[in-house]
Amino acid sequence: MNITLIKNLYGNQFKFLLLSFFAFISIVSCRQDDEGIPDFPEGSTESVNLWVQDSMRRYYYWAEHMPSKPNYSLPTQDFFKSLLSPQDRFSFILDTKDASTYPKSVRSRYGFDYTILQQPDGKIVTVIKLVLQNSPAQNAGLKRGMVITKINGVVITSANMGTISSSIINSTVLHLSVGDWNNGNITNEKDITVYYGFTLDQSLVSKIFEHNGKKTAYLYIYDFPDGMAQLLLQKFSEFKALGVQALILDLRYNYGGSVASAAALCAMIPAGISSNSPFIIYRGNKNGGEVKMNFSQQIAYDKSAPGFNILQANTLGLSKVYILTSESTASASEIVINNLKPYLEVIQVGGTTLGKDMAGFAIEDKHNPPKISWQIHPVIYKVYNANSEGEYSNGISPQISVNEFSFLPLLPLGDPNETILSSALNKIYSKISGNEMPDHSLKILWESDWQHGINMKK
Repeated sequence: MNITLIKNLYGNQFKFLLLSFFAFISIVSCRQDDEGIPDFPEGSTESVNLWVQDSMRRYYYWAEHMPSKPNYSLPTQDFFKSLLSPQDRFSFILDTKDASTYPKSVRSRYGFDYTILQQPDGKIVTVIKLVLQNSPAQNAGLKRGMVITKINGVVITSANMGTISSSIINSTVLHLSVGDWNNGNITNEKDITVYYGFTLDQSLVSKIFEHNGKKTAYLYIYDFPDGMAQLLLQKFSEFKALGVQALILDLRYNYGGSVASAAALCAMIPAGISSNSPFIIYRGNKNGGEVKMNFSQQIAYDKSAPGFNILQANTLGLSKVYILTSESTASASEIVINNLKPYLEVIQVGGTTLGKDMAGFAIEDKHNPPKISWQIHPVIYKVYNANSEGEYSNGISPQISVNEFSFLPLLPLGDPNETILSSALNKIYSKISGNEMPDHSLKILWESDWQHGINMKK
């Protein structure tokens, strides 16, 4: 199965689960001549595992901490896990010939995410927080803000939520009972069936808000795929033509993707940067060393991207930017937050981000045809901004903490009354808001995007 077919089968979720901050790179690891390691027969589990070990020794960020005498007879996925550092939440391996080895999530299979809440009175409420455009979930009638009362006929409780979530990601059809939240009651209850299927690329969503003559642009970015720079350029051209004076980036559900696309976005926000302005520092193991890239170099990793000067011509020239975040803000979207800080004030509104301060690329057998079908996605670099600031593995905390579940029902993204967005608008327009403190009496028991095949929880 080639990589294009894999993407078609597994949709946008697979794009950001790949730790491909650079262009996709196919690599054959050279065998290191270690004493005491037998020459295993080609095609055996042991020979595949030896290839995995050699690849990890060369590229893995924590290579020096790998076990010196692993058990080569383990199944390859188990062998790979035995090599990982306890600090590593994100490296994974998959077999391109076995779909069961791919990371799975509710979002990738059905096109939505939900959160299970415990309210102050102890009541359990399951809220749909995200529905992707042109997804099976949207086509079935699901909307952000709906409340799920049953999944496959079972009422959701704090005791069964983990079991239910596990069953969802291993099935191909989902029967939901959903309704609308109305002052603590659930109304308009109905049954909806969602089938596993494809989700198309997600478009950018933008709006312009104006108050007392000051225009604020809102831009929701779901992910950072390769080839996004041209779309971002079109949006910022519109913003510039309209005389936008403030910008809100909504990255609350953005797991990341291409750093080249993230760099293109960053190039069009602050004033005073040039093509040679430093953008990012990658620090790897003793083999990878340290790699520094300026804006122009990083953007150029996307061959389809407009050049830096074209992007810069449409900069908004801002001195501050507002970024909406949650625990689902990760990877390249965290790079946007951290790597803009040397150049302007970043005001983060919402929740603490995931804490994926790492990058990597995919490693696979380069033989034609490949002799090994496994594909390794290891952490290879830690990432830092122009001031060498990074180390945010516990997440990046907001200046303005807002729990988007404090007020139900959840409103559509981009609605000026939506909890997190309204807090940012109130800050911009100096309005008083009562929604800027976390509600500690409200507990988040489960998020569907915690369960991915890789560990998204801190």
